[in-house]
Amino acid sequence: QLRLEQSGGGLVQAGGSLRLSCTATGFTLDQYAVGWFRQAPGKAREGVSAINTVDDSTYYADSVKGRFTVSRDTAKKTVYLQMVSLELEDTGVYYCAAVVWPHVGWGGLPPLGLDYDYWGQGTQVTVSS
Repeated sequence: QLRLEQSGGGLVQAGGSLRLSCTATGFTLDQYAVGWFRQAPGKAREGVSAINTVDDSTYYADSVKGRFTVSRDTAKKTVYLQMVSLELEDTGVYYCAAVVWPHVGWGGLPPLGLDYDYWGQGTQVTVSS
């Protein structure tokens, strides 16, 4: 069975750090785009970051640029989202998602607008004051 399993998240004070993990089960993440999304209560889902596992190109939403870093460990079939300098507005349920993407770069398409078809179960991130 192909799925993405998430771990990490939790409660942290503003200014703190967390790392989220997204591990593929039943497939590797070679030639995939992996995106991170979040949804705050009462708000629409928002794209946060993405990584292209062909060339490790990355993308960040303006709201997290300079604070979040996406990376991957090929051997562990895992993509990470390192979050530092967390703000109250970062609170939400975070999801990772993957789509087959055997291309260098993003092909002029919005990295967080691809047709992601594998989704993790979500993990809660709560930033307190």
